Amino acid sequence: MIWTAGFRTAVISPYGRIQFTRPRGFADQTVRQVLHMAGGGELLRVRLTNRYGRTPLTIAAATAATEHGLAALAFDGAERLTIPPGAEAVSDPADLSIASGDDLVLSLYLPEKTGPAAYSHMPMETAHIVGGNRVTSPLLPEAEQVEARFYVSGVDVLTPDDTAIAVAFGDSWFEGVGTTTGANNRSVDFLNRRLKRGWVVNQGIAGNRLLRNEVGEHALARFDRDVLSIPGLTHVLVHFGINDLVLPGMTGEPPTSSDALIEGFKALAHRAHQADLKILAATIGPFAGAGSPGFSTPAALAARREVNDWIRTTGTFDAVFDVARAVADPEDPDYIHPALDSGDGMHLNDKGAQAMADAVDLETLAL
Repeated sequence: MIWTAGFRTAVISPYGRIQFTRPRGFADQTVRQVLHMAGGGELLRVRLTNRYGRTPLTIAAATAATEHGLAALAFDGAERLTIPPGAEAVSDPADLSIASGDDLVLSLYLPEKTGPAAYSHMPMETAHIVGGNRVTSPLLPEAEQVEARFYVSGVDVLTPDDTAIAVAFGDSWFEGVGTTTGANNRSVDFLNRRLKRGWVVNQGIAGNRLLRNEVGEHALARFDRDVLSIPGLTHVLVHFGINDLVLPGMTGEPPTSSDALIEGFKALAHRAHQADLKILAATIGPFAGAGSPGFSTPAALAARREVNDWIRTTGTFDAVFDVARAVADPEDPDYIHPALDSGDGMHLNDKGAQAMADAVDLETLAL
């Protein structure tokens, strides 16, 4: 038996310049969050992070619960844990079995002022926050609800030796922005429902870029941590480029050229192949309908078309899944099809996320 990644969530710094979701800290509060498991196993262990913290993070109690039971989490045998700034911690194995597609409910009691928390800022899931130590309470009806995740980076599960998994490494089109909160209708969720063997964990960050920081560390900077460190990994799916092309219009940075994006994609493919991983690349989705000022420019749309032509024909990747064509409006392929558009012109609704997942050829994702 081996430990593999049953769930992952990429976190960002609360001190970033671009913030789509307000950072926050805690004091004498319980934070409860639902983790939708991509994969399951006989035992589990939870990964907590203080990666971007500037002060030690104290967790006085933590529990993990499934529909079948609840377990107190221990760390080197102790229920109380302090994680230094910049560090992470992994719980002792908890005697909870869980299946692919199940929800794990993680509750953390944070007794002292934490400072701004490392967080996943747009996970399309709701955290529940309440005063005091309530980690064993079955219900928290009075809790404040916040659409973010805090201090958690993953869950490992104990699985057979031949378990193989993939990671979805990218931006909001993987993280799920535009889909129904709490419904688990992200593109990665739909892809997992199609798989007969193995699963895909989600390391998407809304606003993330291939070449520049913000939102979060850029893809080339976080590749080792968020991809190569995942146990049991055999494949990586990538979707990048939209934010490289649209965010300079908001931030005042120089535009990103198609040549620069192509070189970045080549670097990702090289690093994946050096690690003996197969890499599947998505074409860059349509964003002409984006309503934010400066997002949809003629130069950015032209660069998207140039990069997509290269992705389709280069042979650099082990496979390509043509998201751009799968979700495009046939009347104008620079726009998302109206039936698949979340309403903001640059993100997918539930049907669009399913179309994105359906664009992946499962013969090329042979786990």
